[in-house]
Amino acid sequence: MKNESVKVIQRKKKAILEQWMKNQLANAALREDLMSNEDLRMQSEELVDALARALTENNLAEVESQEFESVTDILAGLSISRAKQGYSPRETGVYIFTLKDAILEMVQQEIKDPDILLDQILKLGKLMDSFAISTFETFIKGREEVILRQTDEITEISTPVIRVWDGVVALPIIGTLDSSRTQVVMESLLQEIVDTGSSIAILDISGVPAVDSLVAQHLIKTVSATRLMGAECIISGIRPEIAQTVVHLGIDLSTIITKSTLASALKTAFDMLQLEVGRKKVISKN
Repeated sequence: MKNESVKVIQRKKKAILEQWMKNQLANAALREDLMSNEDLRMQSEELVDALARALTENNLAEVESQEFESVTDILAGLSISRAKQGYSPRETGVYIFTLKDAILEMVQQEIKDPDILLDQILKLGKLMDSFAISTFETFIKGREEVILRQTDEITEISTPVIRVWDGVVALPIIGTLDSSRTQVVMESLLQEIVDTGSSIAILDISGVPAVDSLVAQHLIKTVSATRLMGAECIISGIRPEIAQTVVHLGIDLSTIITKSTLASALKTAFDMLQLEVGRKKVISKN
């Protein structure tokens, strides 16, 4: 049985494109805020042309055929682009399935023999579903890359090292302190100590929701790394509930200077540097 649908697609690709665009523009969920209709048409035309070129009578049922690489490459680029632009998986899936509907509609119009039509619809459906699965997989990978990049950016933003005084740097930690974040904290803090020549580092954990044994171990590692760089480390933001947790867990922080507030830690740092900060006396002119 010949794959007559291949000739239909190649002969009627412009009509398929028009029907596909009609299907997309009729969709109430069309994201015109993310892509103009003109760009959508160019993107769709490129995919229809690639599919028409790749199809042969011999590969319609071969979804893994190398001849479809150009199609899957376009779909991969499209998926990653849409993941970065903010499209949802559903919206990306609808893009492919509306093409499938347009192709099947055209095939039904052109092929009159019921047996041939059924065979061609089944083969085309399997092929287009394979493209849809490939698109979903690539979309998920693209979205994961976006999430990982955003996570790295948030981590960098949430671990700023601040030079509060000559010789004193502070790092306010906000959120949970896990192994990967501890590494970022260490690298940022140690680099700032080198860059500024600071001798005192303050780790403020006021923004850490809870301290367990794992978090405490991460803090101790950070303190040890700081001391190896020749700087003293002070941990501030020890709230009453954190102090109780530390005692309850039997965690030994006796070798580390701890303070309840950042202000108290800064005062201790000044004392260690033999600095005195006071209010300026205002001399009355009267």
